[in-house]
Amino acid sequence: MDQLMAIRAFARVVEAGNFTRAADSLSMPKATLSKVVQELEAHLGIRLLQRTTRRVTVTPEGREYYEKTARILRDLDDIDTSFSAVRGQPHGQLRIDVGGSTARDVLIPALPDFMARYPDIRIDLGVSDRAVNLIGDSVDCVIRGGPLADSSLVARKIGFATLITCASPHYLKRYGIPASPQELNNGHRLVSYLSSDSGRAFPFRFKRQGEKTEIKTAHRLGVNESNAHLAAALAGLGIVQTFTYAAKEALSSGQLQEILEPWRPASYPFHVVYPQNRHVTHRLRVFIDWLAEVFPARVGA
Repeated sequence: MDQLMAIRAFARVVEAGNFTRAADSLSMPKATLSKVVQELEAHLGIRLLQRTTRRVTVTPEGREYYEKTARILRDLDDIDTSFSAVRGQPHGQLRIDVGGSTARDVLIPALPDFMARYPDIRIDLGVSDRAVNLIGDSVDCVIRGGPLADSSLVARKIGFATLITCASPHYLKRYGIPASPQELNNGHRLVSYLSSDSGRAFPFRFKRQGEKTEIKTAHRLGVNESNAHLAAALAGLGIVQTFTYAAKEALSSGQLQEILEPWRPASYPFHVVYPQNRHVTHRLRVFIDWLAEVFPARVGA
């Protein structure tokens, strides 16, 4: 038995929550992974995992073994990374997750610069507005906007985006231009952005001279993906609140028109987030530093 490989395999099962996801992340057949973990259990003389047809549960002994060996794996990664940094360019694979409009309008247009600087780093880019399980989905980091609720994650602030309220000229010609946020309650159609976690609509938020207002009127249409949310506004389906960077081209071409400009919402923070217990590799570190360098100007007004 390759004990180090077996320990890494067991750790991935614990982190992923099941054998299928762990095997996929290790590019290993599920049957092989199961056999490796069984050999490790036989070597130790203890049961590390309780298996059923539906789930895998870590035993108390398995949890203790994972916590102790996780420190050893991090130390080994630290040693490997230190020598890799001395040798030169970072290399290997990065798995990154980012929201739809942020990928389209901010990250992907900037990526040629990163890939030119670090030609030996391969990127797998997951694009969606859904919440990602960084451990279970084997993601190195995510780029997300808004407040952070999960204290088990490490976050680095990388910029602030401007939110605007806008609609198509066709819509405004038909329903009129509201003069204040309260007028949104008077016959206007709102296209709300829906939380991918809860399915609830985010309220329309406004700020003027330090005073904050929220409008929670019922929406005519709700959308849970940022590119589709903007497309609904372009189609004349109603008023949206979206990021300036996402609407910039449509505003310039006249396809969308900003309204309620004196009541622009407060700036929206963006973070790059990664698990607290995951070792920050050389390639992840240079990616985070690069984001902090280029992201603020691209996401700003």
